[in-house]
Amino acid sequence: MFSVEEDIADRACSGYQDQHPHTILYNILCWRDSDPLNDEASSYLVSQTCHCKQRKVRLKDPTATCQVASSVLIKTVCFMRSLPSFSQLPLGDQSALLTHCWVPLFVLGLAQERIMFEVTDVPNPSILRQILLRPGLSEKEADQPTLAGVHRLRACLYQLWDLDLSPQEYAYLRGATLFNPAVRGLSAMLLIEGLQQEAQRALQEVIQLLHPEDASRFRHVSLAASTTQNVSHSLITELFFKPVIGNTNMLHLLTDMLFVQ
Repeated sequence: MFSVEEDIADRACSGYQDQHPHTILYNILCWRDSDPLNDEASSYLVSQTCHCKQRKVRLKDPTATCQVASSVLIKTVCFMRSLPSFSQLPLGDQSALLTHCWVPLFVLGLAQERIMFEVTDVPNPSILRQILLRPGLSEKEADQPTLAGVHRLRACLYQLWDLDLSPQEYAYLRGATLFNPAVRGLSAMLLIEGLQQEAQRALQEVIQLLHPEDASRFRHVSLAASTTQNVSHSLITELFFKPVIGNTNMLHLLTDMLFVQ
């Protein structure tokens, strides 16, 4: 589950100015609320106090969390394999949809199973080590999960949890997410577009059946689902699977899971 300290960090990173010390410079810049220049300077100062983009993090309990995440991933791939409409697509289209859609589908799986996790800071190397080894570590460090990325993932999960989706809603939402005609290089784009529309219509029908009094629910569900597209592939891979698969290529692993009987 999420720690109290991380919830405080979320609020600080969201621009809660009262979480920051009111230095003399801060008070000078914020002196006149009606002055747009002062407002801009204040916002800039607050943004400079947020280091979540630089803070590298890792799972606090990788053994347990990675095991649960692996289970969600297996269910995600099994969902794709179980759809005749997916398995009948050209192999190139199946591969393209897998590459583009596995992270949004995985996040929907995390949301449906209400997977909660804690992260902790990655210890920073010494200043001397950073100076001596920075050129060789820059690419590796760039791939490490950041607190900002975790915030985006959690915001996505919170939106989905707030809607309290039923299993049927999740099922049709997965279909609408998987059959994405916007993926580049599809040879059966029109067919995939039709499959997405079919899934969306089914989602609308089940929403009307379960929530006839909520005319805006379909729009809210669609908006919440769209946030899964903002979760980066590298964040999910590095945070949940790197401790298990090491340097194995994630897409190669997923391809084997999907196509190898």
